[in-house]
Amino acid sequence: MRALITGASSGIGREMAKLLAARGYELTLCARREDRLRELAAELPTVCHVVAADVADEKECRLLYEAARGDDLEVVINNAGFGLFGEFAGTDLDEELRMIDVNIRAVHILTKLAVRDFAARGRGYVLNVASSAGFLPGPLMATYYASKNYVLRLTEAVREELRRAGSPVRVCALCPGPVDTEFNKVAGVRFSLAGLNAGRVAREALDGLFAGKAVVVPGAAMKAMTFARHFASDSLLARITYHFQHKKNGR
Repeated sequence: MRALITGASSGIGREMAKLLAARGYELTLCARREDRLRELAAELPTVCHVVAADVADEKECRLLYEAARGDDLEVVINNAGFGLFGEFAGTDLDEELRMIDVNIRAVHILTKLAVRDFAARGRGYVLNVASSAGFLPGPLMATYYASKNYVLRLTEAVREELRRAGSPVRVCALCPGPVDTEFNKVAGVRFSLAGLNAGRVAREALDGLFAGKAVVVPGAAMKAMTFARHFASDSLLARITYHFQHKKNGR
């Protein structure tokens, strides 16, 4: 059995690779930084295939899946993603379009290709890394929040289609809050809340995926937030989110 992980060079993706290797999975590891992937592969007690690719590029995304696909491919984890802090009118358009390509297009492509193969075969798991941001409007990180809304809702919709078809294929969305990873540096923010340990988040995510959960929200604080949002209007949620976002330090 084999698993494909994008964004595997650091953070949650790296921790998932360790956990899946311990479960006996052969791994296809993808990220842009080949040196980091090879370092990880050398540490893991399993066969690893390193694919240095930029999933923002549709062609590379398709080639990645072709390299990973096969009857033994059982798990696809769409973990690659990044954020950008700032007012919408002032953030860089090209950087936002690249974010949409990574956070949305790549996830869409790899999810569709995997679900088609897994549904035809009658088994398989897809884990899409969304965010607690996927439940909210996100002033000061508008594009990032919107991208994670897309990932969450896409995953939930595909899951329902598979359920109605009686398919054993499982798809799951991981929706963590702040996590101690390189995300903060790339996005240009510093969270006011303490981040969860990436290893803990990865473990909860995989446990939830294999248990057939639809959505995994690690941490009591984020679970409470996702519950409390049902009692507030979208306009109020936008104001509250802005308040917390404003506490972050941009570049």
